[in-house]
Amino acid sequence: MYKFIFLASFSLIFLACKKEYKMPAEIASIPVEVSIERFDQMFVNLSDTTLLGMKKKYPFLFPTKYEDKFWLKKSKDTLHQELVNEVEKVFPDLNEVNAELISFYKYLIYYYPSVKVPRIISLISDVDYKNNVVLRKELLLLSLDTYLGGEHYFYEDISKYIKDDFEPSQLVPNIAMAYAQKIVPRADGRDLLAQMILFGKRRYLLRTLLPKMELSDIFGYSKREMDWLMDNESFIWRYFIEKEMLFSTDKDLLPRFVYPAPFSKFYLSIDQQAPDKVGQYIGYQIVLAFMEKKNVSLQQLMEMDSKSIFEMSTYKPQK
Repeated sequence: MYKFIFLASFSLIFLACKKEYKMPAEIASIPVEVSIERFDQMFVNLSDTTLLGMKKKYPFLFPTKYEDKFWLKKSKDTLHQELVNEVEKVFPDLNEVNAELISFYKYLIYYYPSVKVPRIISLISDVDYKNNVVLRKELLLLSLDTYLGGEHYFYEDISKYIKDDFEPSQLVPNIAMAYAQKIVPRADGRDLLAQMILFGKRRYLLRTLLPKMELSDIFGYSKREMDWLMDNESFIWRYFIEKEMLFSTDKDLLPRFVYPAPFSKFYLSIDQQAPDKVGQYIGYQIVLAFMEKKNVSLQQLMEMDSKSIFEMSTYKPQK
């Protein structure tokens, strides 16, 4: 257990000296192989002679309710061909993603040794952004056409706060979040504080498993949004306290402050400047304050109740 405590503490030190970071030898020595199967590239070349083999290799990507002619037609569809071309521009190869995933899985396996690297398949899903990363048992599906950059013309009719997550830099954090959602699946209460700490745990987990990544990418924020949060952390906390929101079970608070949205809704003039999910950021800061004070392992943190974390964190943002 002590090695987990050491590395959790080490990750906190790392936050202040990111450029000097080096992966601990204990983690670097973990053997990890990552191979991403480019189904997106194979499907576009589908033919009568290759279809049967593709269906045998990827039966879960060929629902039996569709006849063979449907798949052959789809592979040659003009829109699909255009999606393929645009994906190729952004992801001509996945070498960088592969390297990031090797690092990610080394950390994940270090803290959770039972985890196995899944079969990883990249595909094109007709911009199905609600299922951009699908993690099921030993299978990981990645929809590359949902990571072409927020300003891509394919996304013109999608709300800005949604397509901000379509940057290539968000692919690996979203993969990590898929694991975080399984490790910490739900909050231990219905109040706002419990929900904030749930997401705070998940973001802290991502910060630990992706230590070289900028905090803004961990949250999916722009630099401006991250700066706003850091400058207004004390205001946000004071607002929650003064409005007696922390222990409220009002469901309307979650879309206002925790879930993705165009902006966080304080019902003040600052709303248009405030990024969404400010509650997640505050939850992360509470968890961070707790971990700076208590020698507990990452696994213990994930299992602790939100009330204990909050009380022992003695969280109080600087003015």
